[in-house]
Amino acid sequence: MARPSRLYLLAYNSLQAIGWSLALLRLLPCLAPPVSVRPAYAAAGDHICFLQTCAVLETVHAAVGLVPTSPFLAFLQWGGRTHFILALLRQIPEVQGSPSVFITFMAWSISEVIRYSHYALTTLKVCPAWMTYLRYTAFIPLYPIGVGPGEMWTMYQALPFVKERDLYSGFFAKFSMSYHSFLVGVLLCYPLLWLKLYLHVFKQRKSKLGKGGRKKRA
Repeated sequence: MARPSRLYLLAYNSLQAIGWSLALLRLLPCLAPPVSVRPAYAAAGDHICFLQTCAVLETVHAAVGLVPTSPFLAFLQWGGRTHFILALLRQIPEVQGSPSVFITFMAWSISEVIRYSHYALTTLKVCPAWMTYLRYTAFIPLYPIGVGPGEMWTMYQALPFVKERDLYSGFFAKFSMSYHSFLVGVLLCYPLLWLKLYLHVFKQRKSKLGKGGRKKRA
């Protein structure tokens, strides 16, 4: 990799790691007695919206060959999260205080702090074995938690408000459907699309750690 590319990736991944660390710090006070997860969106929502919007660059990185990742999978992950937080959650204040939002934000923040830290250290070629193991192991519980009781539960709770307000009616009328119908379809397809990403990371885990979860020897 050319030096400018390495420096760019180091800067991008480091800034994302710092950004998600700050998001996590903003969420932690919700767990302080008396525990209340309702302020999660107010505490970190705008911050996470910004970080997730910036992550569109990862689709570009994959498309131009800057990183060895499938552009389709990169776009799938970015698109799913961006739709969730910008098109849906940001527009429905009534669900922003749901525990499912706190669950989503915590799962995202923890996984992204680990992921971007691993990428940054790998770019520097100083990534310790324990960080690689954590990167390819922490997702096993975090991904299902973030998707099931997190994103999907939030989308399900938003359905009545989407229907009541006929959200994005002007746009979806062009396709002879409603956003409510589209969202129902997303909820039905979500497990299959998510499973594709989940299994992809398991393949990466096997490649990076080898059988039994131990890092392969050079």
